[in-house]
Amino acid sequence: MATRARAKKPKASKEDLLSYYREMLQIRRFEEKAGQLYGMGLIGGFCHLYIGQEAVVVGLQAAAKEGDNVITTYRDHGHMLACGMDPKGVMAELTGRIDGYSKGKGGSMHMFSKEKNFYGGHGIVGANVPIGTGLAFAEKYKGTDHVTFTYFGDGAANQGQVAESYNMAELWELPVIYVIENNQYAMGTSVKRATKSPGFWERGKAYGIEGEEVDGMDVLAVRAAGEKAVKHCRDGKGPYILEVMTYRYRGHSMSDPAKYRTREEVQKMREERDPIEGCRKVILDEGHATEDELKAIDKEIKDIINEAAEFAKDSPEPPEEELWTDVYAEEMPQEAAV
Repeated sequence: MATRARAKKPKASKEDLLSYYREMLQIRRFEEKAGQLYGMGLIGGFCHLYIGQEAVVVGLQAAAKEGDNVITTYRDHGHMLACGMDPKGVMAELTGRIDGYSKGKGGSMHMFSKEKNFYGGHGIVGANVPIGTGLAFAEKYKGTDHVTFTYFGDGAANQGQVAESYNMAELWELPVIYVIENNQYAMGTSVKRATKSPGFWERGKAYGIEGEEVDGMDVLAVRAAGEKAVKHCRDGKGPYILEVMTYRYRGHSMSDPAKYRTREEVQKMREERDPIEGCRKVILDEGHATEDELKAIDKEIKDIINEAAEFAKDSPEPPEEELWTDVYAEEMPQEAAV
């Protein structure tokens, strides 16, 4: 009787593993510090932490190349750091300071970096999906081979504009990767209560879009799926959907006590499926680093994040005249408009 071949577990070099470990740890420590500053009243408004989901964006950025675009919703600090944005500028924006990426006016949900091809940070659930589709259209129109990673959550996957974007992207064969970060809870609503679909990625079949489900707690599995999706797009085969199964350890936002799930559920994920601990174990088991060397990396990362926090505290608040900057585009010269 024929047996199904067991899928090969993705491998990575020592350099890559240590890089992924460092990047995920930086996101984790940054988010922990942001949570502390929020509790101290130094961060106002909404603040959605990425703790537990670090392997998703780190794995996918490992499959990207310079010039590729990223757009996401409001759980976005990890995406910014993975794109190479400076922790100082991100933290300064969170605290509403002039040295932030949006001059202190955007806060947690509305940061951008054109230099890093990071297009937000969007507060409206699912509204970034058509924008990401448009970014992909622009790349195809310009004749580049760049792809656009468009991130959204399981809650946003039920929004109508997502279906419209799927249809347009497949119709025009746009180079967009739709990344559904399925952390199993849309705000406080379990996925099981919100959809009868066996998988969000399978909805793409109605439009002819290929896709797959990915273990989002394994950075190497995410990278491997990302490489497949990127090749699909760069080969001119149109969009691709990745449903990345992940988990957030904190509430939906800092104001959410997360009473809709048990402590045991969260603790079980932390103990058995943590993405950073999983990467750490591989590094140790394969002899790429010692416990002391990994502790040294952690200390280095903590120092970087503490420095970012102090930088944010010392940065001045934006002056009143900043209220009127970057609100409207400057009027186009008449000769350019003709």
